[in-house]
Amino acid sequence: MEQLKAELSAVLGESLSRLERISEQPYAHLYAMYDKEGHPLSLLAKSYICQGIAQQEAYKLSMLAREGEVRLPTVYGLVVTQQAPYKELLLMERLRGVSAEAPTRTPQRWRLLQDQIVESVLAWHRIDSHGLVGTVDSTQENTWPNWYAQRIEVIWSTLLKVSAPLLTYQDRNLLFRTRQSRDRLFADYQENCVLVHGNLTLRSMLKDQRTDQLLAMLNPGTMLWAPREYDLFRLCEDGMATDLLYHYLSKAPVSEAFLYRRWLYGIWEAAARYIHTGLLDRTVFDLAAPELVPWLD
Repeated sequence: MEQLKAELSAVLGESLSRLERISEQPYAHLYAMYDKEGHPLSLLAKSYICQGIAQQEAYKLSMLAREGEVRLPTVYGLVVTQQAPYKELLLMERLRGVSAEAPTRTPQRWRLLQDQIVESVLAWHRIDSHGLVGTVDSTQENTWPNWYAQRIEVIWSTLLKVSAPLLTYQDRNLLFRTRQSRDRLFADYQENCVLVHGNLTLRSMLKDQRTDQLLAMLNPGTMLWAPREYDLFRLCEDGMATDLLYHYLSKAPVSEAFLYRRWLYGIWEAAARYIHTGLLDRTVFDLAAPELVPWLD
């Protein structure tokens, strides 16, 4: 922490009295910075443990801000750090507000907030990719089922080469069976790819703590062009997230196959994060297994 503080002090040209970790994600940590008098700075430092992710996120933030109707934090610069385990830092705008996970004061305010979120997301989802699909650094002309099959093969082959002790036999069997059944799971696929946030969760949304109005979207994923259902699968948690998901679907329905494909996306995303971070989301596999098995060959 002291080395990281020293590096940031050198970059900013002023001494920092302390850093405060305010958020932790699988790939990154977010820090608030305080000047030598102890006052908070108007920018944040986001540190990444995987090289290349910072630049992808900076590009994604600028594109979402340009094409959408909701505010996103401004990026001020990218720093390559010498502080292990971090590889890169993004210096970005510090936005005021609280997570949309915080309950609203009234049910009516929650409905209004859902309307604001859905309209903001739909502004991105109305932008067609014109045949493009993929992540910021590997966009190609392809269909989504073919592109996603390639992604599954990359993750699967990597799992075969690395030590993955947290994956049980049942986990590996579920991954293998979905890999074998992917053609069937995408048999009815018809949607075009659109601009997606890529990490659509309530934790990635800021609201005003007094009015419960949507302020901004944060922490986009690296996925750039994908079907709408790939943006929605992260809203499958119980409670407010599920409410938001059904509110979206009431305005813009997706294929009925989303009922099982959301769990397919969930387990392969968890496997990819496990490879990069060493952390496994056990809950995803436990929930996905009974939902997916009836649809597998």
